[in-house]
Amino acid sequence: MDDIVVSDGHGYARNILIEELDGRARLNSGTPSPFSMVQGIDKGVDAAFFVGYHAHMSTPLAVLAHTWSSAMVSNVWLNDRMVGEIGLNASVCGHYGAPVLMITGDLAACQEASEWVRGIETVPVKQASGRQAAECLPLQLAHQRIEETAERAVRNYLNGTAPAPLQTERPVKIIIEFLNTLLADTASINPGVTRLDGRRVEVTGEDMPTAYRAFRAAVMLAG
Repeated sequence: MDDIVVSDGHGYARNILIEELDGRARLNSGTPSPFSMVQGIDKGVDAAFFVGYHAHMSTPLAVLAHTWSSAMVSNVWLNDRMVGEIGLNASVCGHYGAPVLMITGDLAACQEASEWVRGIETVPVKQASGRQAAECLPLQLAHQRIEETAERAVRNYLNGTAPAPLQTERPVKIIIEFLNTLLADTASINPGVTRLDGRRVEVTGEDMPTAYRAFRAAVMLAG
């Protein structure tokens, strides 16, 4: 595993300074891109690491918990199961046969990942005491644990003991609960969106990538 692609997944995806990135890695930067936080997953990727992820919006004691957009989205359900960015992106990776080997984030995000991907390696670098408060590991220790866990995750992948790619039942249904009715009004303009009630809409797709794009389009249209 000597071909590394990094996909910037926060905000407008212009956060990573390419001049400070390891020279062996290529960078996906900017938005929108077809697969957002997992851009490039459809190009023969073997496995994925999720770095600096957050738990879904309704998670108690989670640092900056959100589901895709803290300004627009309250909750999301994937095939009737509440989901956040972790489950959504892991499901897209799984469609292309790529398991998620490791996640870093706060304790709540790591616990959420373990519920979606059995056997995933986790590195909790902080534990929330509120939405905007946490006890954090010393930086050097956090770096050390991430490096050691990443190495173990790759070794497990190479010896066949890593998690399996996450599979999603088809067709795929995604329900989006917006923060207010105006956002749902706007998202519902799209002919592919079904209005369920004041704040909830539904999109469907024949597979996970199709549903993922429909979900993203609905949120982008709402905003």
